Amino acid sequence: MTQETEEIFLPSRTYRVHNGRIIGHIDGLDAIRQAVYKLLRTERFAYVIYSPDYGVEIERFIGEDFDFVEADLERSIVDALSADDRIQGISDFEMERTKRNTLTCCFTVHTIKGAFVDNLEVVV
Repeated sequence: MTQETEEIFLPSRTYRVHNGRIIGHIDGLDAIRQAVYKLLRTERFAYVIYSPDYGVEIERFIGEDFDFVEADLERSIVDALSADDRIQGISDFEMERTKRNTLTCCFTVHTIKGAFVDNLEVVV
């Protein structure tokens, strides 16, 4: 006898944050996009309110060589986003030096609700 398992996805309904204020609710892809935005702008280990799995390690890139940052930024982003089980993968990484000391990384986030393009600026 084979047991069948059914995967159940919990709703991702949450508060909508706009310009630092809570304005209504969002769900689905918009909620995941907001979660990714917040996660990638929270330094890992900096706030005791978050678990050690939450956030991204960006401050360690300050003062480092651009080659090192380019080599390790993709891994840091994938590591940070893999903590969210709604995210199925990250692809299409493109990095560009946008200012004298700034690297911008664009990428596609694939989720259970669809995909979207996001970016992260890192000052080195």
